Amino acid sequence: MVKLEEYYENKGVKNFMTDLAKVLLVEQPEDHVAFLIEHITLKYKSAPKIIIAGPPAAGKGTQSERIKQEFGVVHISTGDLLRAEVKAGTEIGLQAKKCMDEGKLVPDELLIPMVSAYLARPEVAAKGWLLDGFPRTSAQAQALVEVTGLPDVFLLLEVDEKELTDRVTGRRIDSETGTIYHIRTKPPPPDVPASRLIQRSDDTEEKLKSRLKEFHENISQVIGTYESVKAEIDVNHSPDEAWLSVRQAIYTSVKKRVFP
Repeated sequence: MVKLEEYYENKGVKNFMTDLAKVLLVEQPEDHVAFLIEHITLKYKSAPKIIIAGPPAAGKGTQSERIKQEFGVVHISTGDLLRAEVKAGTEIGLQAKKCMDEGKLVPDELLIPMVSAYLARPEVAAKGWLLDGFPRTSAQAQALVEVTGLPDVFLLLEVDEKELTDRVTGRRIDSETGTIYHIRTKPPPPDVPASRLIQRSDDTEEKLKSRLKEFHENISQVIGTYESVKAEIDVNHSPDEAWLSVRQAIYTSVKKRVFP
């Protein structure tokens, strides 16, 4: 009995069964066996291929973390990959560092082979992936399709500019703990003095407009490639409400591939 309990705990069986029970309570399918087979296949064995894009302050970080937890995919940020290459002193890293030190964008000639090589890793292919911040150019999008084919879904987070402005300009950071607050939607607790709260230099309406212009220029270059797998997600509301739409879009798209 002890060995069974250890297995139950070490293998995460309790969390697995709890997840299945919650899904059954929410969905209440007619054929629960067929439903569970489909659900387990989609969630644990489908290796989803996902791209997420959205303007600054749209909540990509929050949704990406939930996608990673729900589907077990590898979250790939080109910024993280570049920093790892630079730290390892690879040829790509050395060339990328030179570009960044000179204030230049890292060219496609470096980014495309770097991302392609990472996606080809067996552990990434087995788990599936979530790309964040790539592709940003037409050449990147076309190269990615040649390497991996179309993703299951291209998640495009959409937010009204007024809402984005409110999110950005109201954001404050605790200089001691790094905790992020919002003066309207998530004010700091009473024991956090105002003197500890700082506003980032780029959290202004003027800087937001510049970043939005860059985002729209980037998205216009790639959206045509992914039109057939695009899912527009309204994230003007709470992260929890947005997650329901994100989650459903992923399950629906992956289901089309796994159960055509």
